[in-house]
Parts: sequence; C-alpha cells; structure tokens
Amino acid sequence: MAKRPPTKLSPDSSPAPVLDPARLRRVVIENVEPQIDSGRFPIKRTIGEQVRVRADVFADGHDDIAAVVRHRRVGEEHWHETLMAPVENDRWQAAFTVDALGRYEYTVEAWIDRFASWRHDLSKKVGAGQEVSSELVEGAALIRTAIERHPGNSSDANVLEIVRTLSSGRDSGARIAAALSAGLEAFMATRPDRSQATSFDRVLGVIVDRERARFGAWYEMFPRSAGPDPSRSATFAEATAFLPYVASMGFDVLYLAPIHPIGRTCRKGRNNSLTSESNDPGSPWAIGSEQGGHTAIEPGLGTLADFDAFVAAAAAQGLEIAIDIAFQTSPDHPYVREHPEWFRTRPDGTIKYAENPPKKYQDIYPLNFESQHWQSLWHELKRIFEFWIEHGVKIFRVDNPHTKPFRFWEWVLADLTRQYPDLIFLSEAFTRPKVMKYLAKVGFTQSYTYFTWRNSRDELVEYFTELTAAPVREYLRPNLFANTPDILHAYLQRGGRPAFQVRLVLAATLGASYGIYSGFELAENVPLHNGSEEYLDSEKYQIRVRDYQRADSLAELIGRINTIRRTHPALQHDWGLAFHRTDNGALVAYSKRSPDTRDLIFVVVNLDPANMQHGFVQLPLVDWGITPHATVEVADLLSGERYFWRGEWNYVRLDPQDRVAHILQVQLSTSLPAPADHV
Repeated sequence: MAKRPPTKLSPDSSPAPVLDPARLRRVVIENVEPQIDSGRFPIKRTIGEQVRVRADVFADGHDDIAAVVRHRRVGEEHWHETLMAPVENDRWQAAFTVDALGRYEYTVEAWIDRFASWRHDLSKKVGAGQEVSSELVEGAALIRTAIERHPGNSSDANVLEIVRTLSSGRDSGARIAAALSAGLEAFMATRPDRSQATSFDRVLGVIVDRERARFGAWYEMFPRSAGPDPSRSATFAEATAFLPYVASMGFDVLYLAPIHPIGRTCRKGRNNSLTSESNDPGSPWAIGSEQGGHTAIEPGLGTLADFDAFVAAAAAQGLEIAIDIAFQTSPDHPYVREHPEWFRTRPDGTIKYAENPPKKYQDIYPLNFESQHWQSLWHELKRIFEFWIEHGVKIFRVDNPHTKPFRFWEWVLADLTRQYPDLIFLSEAFTRPKVMKYLAKVGFTQSYTYFTWRNSRDELVEYFTELTAAPVREYLRPNLFANTPDILHAYLQRGGRPAFQVRLVLAATLGASYGIYSGFELAENVPLHNGSEEYLDSEKYQIRVRDYQRADSLAELIGRINTIRRTHPALQHDWGLAFHRTDNGALVAYSKRSPDTRDLIFVVVNLDPANMQHGFVQLPLVDWGITPHATVEVADLLSGERYFWRGEWNYVRLDPQDRVAHILQVQLSTSLPAPADHV
C-alpha cells in the first residue's frame, strides 16, 4: 500500500505576533508567603508586629539578582521598600513592621543586578590573575548610566572620579581597588536598573489590629446575676459593684451575655423547660419585646444611660466591655411586626422558629438573609453594630456566625473595620473546621476553638501544632475559653477542683487570648444529667447569685496567672509555642518564647486531676542556644521556687492535691553549677 504524502499546511496569512518587551524580564518570582488562598484574603497582624515575607526568586544564567518587598498602608501614594536577602536554594526573605491600625498591602519585585553581576565577575577574574582592562571600561559605562538615571546627587562628583579612574590607563591595581570599593558598591545599590524588573502578579493584604486582638484575658458574665436577689434581675448600677472583683483577677475584657429585652412568647423556664413561671427571666438570646429589640436594654438592667455609666466604670477599672451580638429574634421582637419579610414562613404563613434537631428553640426566630428584601436587612444589622459602637463598645462576641452567610460577614466586617479599625469580632462557631477557618478568613478577629474537647496530651499537641503552623496562624487567632454557659465538659464534671486548675493553666499559657465563664473560679461542675454538657440550673434560664468569696475559690490563682501573662511577653503571643517530650503520657510539656527571644517560659502540666504523676521532661537546650550538658536555672512563677536543672532530661513530680503545673521562667543568660540542695 502506497504511503500517503504528508499534508502540506497552507501558510498562515495572519501577521507575525509582536513580541511584548515584558518578555525580557528574566527574573521569576514564585511561592510568595504569607498569602491566604492566593491572596484572596488578607493575613492578620497587630501594631508593632512584623510581616516576614519569603519568596522563590531566580533567573536564567548566573547573573546576580536583587529583590525587594514593597509595602504601604492602603491609600498611601508611595511604596516603601525593604531589601530582601537570600536564605537558601533561591529562597529570599525580608520583613517589614506594621505600625498603624488598618490595612496594609505588600508585594515582591526583583531584577537582574547588572552592576553586582559585573562586580562579581570582576572579582573572580582578578582572583584568577586575569587581564581585566576591558571589564573596567565596561564598569565605567555602567556607572555613567546609573548617574544619568539618577542625576543630581552630591556624591556624583566622587563617583565620576572613579569612572575616570576606571577608564584611564593608570595602574591596574588602583583601578581595581576603585572598582571594588565599598563606597562604589553602596552608591550603585541605590541606583539599580529596574527597567526590566519583574513584579509578583498580585498585591497581598494585611489587616492590622490593636494588641487586644492578639492578647487578652476574657471574663464572661450575665449582668442580671450580679445582684443580691435571685428573684429579680440585677441592674447595671448593681453590677458596677462586681467590676473590682473581675479587675482584681487581672482580666482585660468583660464579656456580657445579651443585654436586650427578652420576649415573653414561648419563654423557656428553668433548665430549658418549655413552660415558664411568671418570674422566670427567660433566655437572653430570645431577643426582643414590646420594650424594643437589638438596640434596647432589658428593663430589669436599667436604661441606655445606665449601660453607658457601666461601660465608663469598667474602663476606670481597666476593663473593656464586650457585648454579645445574636442576629435572631423572639416572636415579640419589633422586627416580626414591622418586617415580616425578613423571616422564613411555613406554608400556612406562620414564621418558622429555630431548630437544631432534636433541639427546638420555640422562643427564637432566625432571620432570612436570602429574602427578597435582604439588602434592607443587611443594612439594618450593620446599623446594630454602629449603634453600640456609638455607646463605647469596640469588642463584639458574635453568636453562631456559621448559620449566617459568609458573604454577609465579609461585607459587614470589612465595612465596619474600615470606619473603626480598632474593632474586635470574636466568632462563636463550634462547627466544622473548614467553616471555622473560613469565618476567620472573611474578617473575624478571633475564633472560638475545639480547646474544650482537647484534653489528652496527644490531642493538645496535635491541635495546637495545627493552630500555630502556617498558613492557619496567619489568619485565625484562637481564643481559648475553658468553659462557656453552653459547655461543661466531662473533664471538668469528673475532675473536681484540680481539673479546673489544669484547664486554667492550659488555656492561659497555650493561648495568648483565653477566657472563662463566671462560676469557673468556683469549680461549678454539675451537669444537667449524665452525658450532658449543659449545666444543671443553667444561668441561661435563671438568675444565679453566687458566693464569690468562698475560701476554695480559684480567684487568687487566676489573678496570679494573669499577672504572669502580663509580665512575660512570651505568653502574649501564640507563634512561639513548641511542645517537648515527656516519658509519661499524663504529663504535657511545652515552651513559649517571645518574638525577641529574650523571654522563655517552660510549662509542665499534669493532665490527670485525680492522681500524682511524675516522670522526665526533655529540655531542647540546643534549640535554646545552651550546651546539652549545661546546668540551667528555672524559676517557678507560681510558687516562687527556683530549680537548677542539669542536661536535657529532668525529673518532675506533680500531685494535683498540691499543684497541677509548673510555669517556669528559663534563665537564658545563666548557666551555673547546680548547688547540691537544688539538684
């Protein structure tokens, strides 16, 4: 069979493509970090922190490369630049500091450094004893071009003299010395030829918050329980007397359960009963009555003027007030009457109440964020935030944000923080991991976590390694609540007072931000029933008057730990966390180191609240810059005792009836022989 001749393609009549001069840009920029979802979301920092930028930067051939991180506040006209330095294997890095609230942006630019390449080659040829007259003339031309590119500098005259030297027939030694002088190198570094520079293909963002977004201790309370009479709500005036107690324990934020009018329809009774008595106060999350909605005060607490006075009194005690924002209503909320279009209805026209099968919340109506009138609803909800901002509130704990659209949160949080960059939003979303993380990406400042359900050593190590590793740490700031009005974990139910001490130490030292719900210091641990995480006689449905002066209160310990946190920068950041080996699974050991590396805290906790546990813990001495067999002084910040530990492995014994943990400050500058009575 004869072979068919190859098909001859007709010539393309279209004109030849014009080459883009951008193709001459030889440098490649890849894998820029940090960035979240290819720059879709900004990273987070607080004032004074650094953004350490890394990128793969390389080019064909052997020419030298220069690279910079370009950064500025959003809205600034001019970019600031920080020169990047090579780390290893074409990986470059540089850092810049964010020093103001708001939004920053950054990117990377790199180019072939022709003068550095010339200087590098000249050095090699000189070292090899080769003739370099031609190279010196080439260098002179590079310098002249640089002067023409940036004329008018006072040092130009000195450099022109170098140019004449390089171009002359003088002694080659003098010419080479001039070419390789440090002064010329510095001069040319400020006048690079960036005409063919490569810019990274996107600009990345940073949200800069105030310090409280990164570090703080929260105390949660129901202000209606702050009075002397369990049969009626306390007023804000009475709750003011509670402020010195909270401040004395060293808390920074006082978070209030909802303070709005509570509906009567389907009001829940004690222990979430479907029937209520006439004097049952109802759940504060069933918001709205004939007295008003989300911008009104529950009459039992007082008036808006009383709230304003309470906020001012808290500030005088060094406390910042956070309030709960729950975008839902009771059947009695004014929205139900004025805007029925904002709710979902059944086929019979009645409004649907909230459900989370098998749980039913007949006293709560969810809002319909996808109604045909969604725009007016969204703007109204934004107005609620603005109302409380005008009354001095800058911190909001948002209830169940995962049941509202992500796009709503991205819009409202961005708009509010543009106007008020010092706001803080805490996401209360105990839901699937990716949903929790996405809420952090779209703008929530802090996030609740799974800390409550992580109680063994392996669980803690795995979870906190995840939280403090890139990229999660770049956008999710954990706030470790040891308990909440909804969550009384079995560990606390069964472990008694030592279990509360264990969880307190873990929360306060693993996390830069942590919180407790009132009653924690009294080790309240009775569940609604076996297997439940709900409290018996939950404060969500009744007023609880407590004796906070009990002799067995943990208030003193809480105050001591909060003082330690305020004194030691290592505990004011999350990123310096590292876990260390122990030979007993009931002991967890970890350290935290401040960004400047000067403050180092080493913590050992007995996770078994019922039994004494002992064993050896490993100190990573080499990582700390200490020789492996050195003697290290450590000071227990809880007890005031000092120990001299020798070598990497050291013995620890913790009896929960005496102490559950060591919080040790490592004396990095001290490496002394151990006294015999302290070994």
